[in-house]
Parts: sequence; structure tokens; C-alpha cells
Amino acid sequence: MKVITKPEHGWAFYMPLAYFGFFYLNPIFEHASRKQWLLTALGTVIFLALYLGVLWMESKPWQLAGLAALIVVGTLYAPYNSGASCFFIFAAAVLPYIVETEASVLGLIAVIVAVAGLETWLLHLSGWFAFYAAGLSVVVGGTNIYFAQRTRMYYRLKKANEEIEHLAKVAERERIARDLHDVLGHTLSVIILKSELAGKLIDRDPQRAKLEMADVEKTSREALAEVRTTIRGYRAYSLEAELKQAQATLETAGVKVKSESAEVALTPVQESVVALVVREAVTNVVRHSGARNCLLRLTPVNGSCRFEIKDDGRGGGTVEGNGLRGMRERIEALGGTVQRETKSGTRLTIEFPITLAARNENC
Repeated sequence: MKVITKPEHGWAFYMPLAYFGFFYLNPIFEHASRKQWLLTALGTVIFLALYLGVLWMESKPWQLAGLAALIVVGTLYAPYNSGASCFFIFAAAVLPYIVETEASVLGLIAVIVAVAGLETWLLHLSGWFAFYAAGLSVVVGGTNIYFAQRTRMYYRLKKANEEIEHLAKVAERERIARDLHDVLGHTLSVIILKSELAGKLIDRDPQRAKLEMADVEKTSREALAEVRTTIRGYRAYSLEAELKQAQATLETAGVKVKSESAEVALTPVQESVVALVVREAVTNVVRHSGARNCLLRLTPVNGSCRFEIKDDGRGGGTVEGNGLRGMRERIEALGGTVQRETKSGTRLTIEFPITLAARNENC
């Protein structure tokens, strides 16, 4: 727990020092001697050292020791100066900010009251001393229990907000990293494929090569726009458009495509996630599989959405790359699962529950 009596609260803990002026009333009205004034000045120095020390210290045992010392000094000065009741009051006032539980605070305030009452009875001190040292200690200490608890709640809320802000920043960085990986990975793969195709066609079919290069320029501009919108977080991906683009990309790479797509009611968030999964999966097929045939299948299954992509390529290792890891994180965030088989070719299957909101939208 953060020590809440540290001086970062500014004037809140220094304003009460004005009440220490009561310690000077007796010397003033009784025309005290030089010796009495020196003792009063010494008591003031000791009080300030202990009070400010308690505020600045971060060790609870030392803080409690400082408050105990205040009571001891007040007890020593009480027979000669009834204003020493200030020592008791200040100790009771600071106590709730050091001790967290209300029962413990009340118990320690009871000790302060008992010390003041016992000293008044044993030394036959003025009843006014007992009234201030005991009565005001109860009032001020009890009141500060409320303010101390409110201050602790403020610190808890502040800490929670800082943690939430930190987690939000981390989540946003991860989102941007995943989205950029998906966007750039796919788009650059398409640009490479079309550039290679244009290079092969430039001698025997210049017109076709020109069209491919125009497509490269168009894809590059679209990629730039996608990067900008991805960073801003406003990008919404159309699953239908992504499936068509996936088929075109695979065909450009020389892969024969079979696409089966049933109507599935998805929320915009779910649709964007599946679209990005399709993009990443197709990019992996084009880059790594060496496949000749590929199946894309999107179907509703028992209240869930299932997307499957299967190729007859070389398969792959068991270690997940950044793309597959990002894909898994997205799907798991929807409450779904990702399965990957690499025995003969690669089969990637994702499945997640279709939310009630999505079903209602479809009605």
C-alpha cells in the first residue's frame, strides 16, 4: 500500500500546523520566563521534526514510532503547558492515514485517550487539558478515518486506471502489429507474384505485362491506404471481398482453387476477424506450401462458424510463426479455436460461436 501521508498532498497535511499555536498560549498569558520560552521553542522543534518525519517516512513501524514519540513529548510537557494537548491531537489526526483498518485506528485512539486521561488524573491537571487531549483526539481522529479511507480509495482507483491504461496501450500495440502483419504480408506477396508474372510476360506478351504492373500499382496504393486505416483502427474487412481476393491471389500463384461458401450471420467484428484469417492463411499457402490445389470452405455448424482452408502442398513445421500466432489470438478472443494439421499438405480449421447479436441481425 502506498504511504498516503507523503507530502505530495501539498497543503492538506501542513495547514493543521497552524493549530500548534495553542502550544504558545500558556507562555504568552503567563508571561513565561526565558527558560520556559526556551523549553517551548525546544518542544516546537521536536514536534516539527517528529510530525514532518512521520509525513516523509515510508516505513509504517517508523511512522508509528514517531507518533508514539509525539505522545511521549506531549506527556512530558503537559504538567507545564496545557497546550501540549496539541501533541495528542496531531498524533490522533495522522494515525488513520498510517493504519489501514478502522478497528486498529479506533483501538490506538483509545490508547491516546487513555494516556491523556490517566495523566490528568495522576497529576491533577486541568480538565481543559483532558477535554482537548482526549475529546478532540477522538473527534479529529474519528473524522480523519473517513478522509483516510477516501484517500486510499483514490489511490486504488488511480492505480487501477494506470493499469487499465497500460493494458490498453499494450493491446493496441499488439492489434496494430497483428493487423500490419496481416495487411502487409498478404499485399506484398501479391505484389511479388504479379511482379514476377509481369517479368515473365514482358517479352512475349507486353500488353498483359503492362496490365499486371498496373495491378501492382493499384495494389500498392490500396496497401498504403490499408496501413493508414489499420493504424487508426477504423478498418472493417469484408469477408465476401476477401474470399474473392483470396481466390484471385491463389490463381495468380498457379494454384487451382475450390471455394465453398455458405451464408453465415456474423457481426462486423467477427467478419473482420475471419477476413483477416483468410488473408493470412492464403498468404501462407502462396509463400510456403508449394501447393497445386486449395480448398476454401466457410460453413455454419451447430451455432458456430467454421472456416477451413486445405492445400496439397508440402505441409509445415509444428512451430507457430507470428502470423499463425496472431490468427490464434484473434480467434480465441472470439471464444473459438484454431486447429492445424500438416500430415498431407496443410489443413487449417477455425471455429467460433456465432453470437446472438449476429443471429438477430440476420433475422
